Amino acid sequence: MEFEWHPLRFLQQHHASGSPGQNPLALIVLNQPLSDLFTLNRIWNNSLLHVAADGGANRLLTAQRRAKSHPSDGTPSQEAPFTQLQVVIGDLDSLTEETKTHFAAQGTKVIHDSDQESTDFGKAVNYIRSRSDGTPVDIVAMGGLGGRVDQGLSQLHHLYLFQKGEGYPDGRLYLVSGEAITFLLKAGHHRIHVREGSEETFGQHVGIIPIGEPSVITTSGLEWDVEEWETHFGGRISTSNHILPETRVVEVSTSKDVIFTIALRDRGFNVQG
Repeated sequence: MEFEWHPLRFLQQHHASGSPGQNPLALIVLNQPLSDLFTLNRIWNNSLLHVAADGGANRLLTAQRRAKSHPSDGTPSQEAPFTQLQVVIGDLDSLTEETKTHFAAQGTKVIHDSDQESTDFGKAVNYIRSRSDGTPVDIVAMGGLGGRVDQGLSQLHHLYLFQKGEGYPDGRLYLVSGEAITFLLKAGHHRIHVREGSEETFGQHVGIIPIGEPSVITTSGLEWDVEEWETHFGGRISTSNHILPETRVVEVSTSKDVIFTIALRDRGFNVQG
């Protein structure tokens, strides 16, 4: 199968309505520090639906206050940054009363889901998809791959859990941190557009990692391209590869599903919070 990727559509300055032929975009804020307010602001403005996964609302409130008082962190000066949080969902064991009161006063719906067989991340994904009326929705999880190792592995697990079968019939799922964007390449041939327009958004480093099972990959557009290259844990894996300065599209052919991760360019706005 052939797949085209345009992650820059939500990382650069566009509009939430998107472009013809593109899936609508939803944002999930996870319970991890939001260190990159510049990227958060871009994704927020490009998303039609904003959902916080339980304690992610606490993180968002902190980011909201920081952006309002310190716009130099990478967000424009505005009276109420990151407004229109539509939903907070989860078992609510992390949501503080202060945060709940703050967002409820703004009209945010707070949903208590006590199911112990699913994570707050998973509950947020299910909520978004339940409202889509069958239309594919791309989802960006902000705060992805931050914090504890077990949480990071769980987030990678969700890329597989919510994108089963061939293709991406329900939409694509992305993990975004202050350092990188990560997504799942299904078996097939992928063209990942890494330069569109004049803005340099991505950094240099790329990794292609076969978490689920061994794969055979072929790449182009990287400093160290491979052809029919077997990759698996305990053997060879492709990490710390580089995008060439002239590359606009990275191509990856893979026999099995693999994780693709690419660094974001450091804009100097990352802070702890």
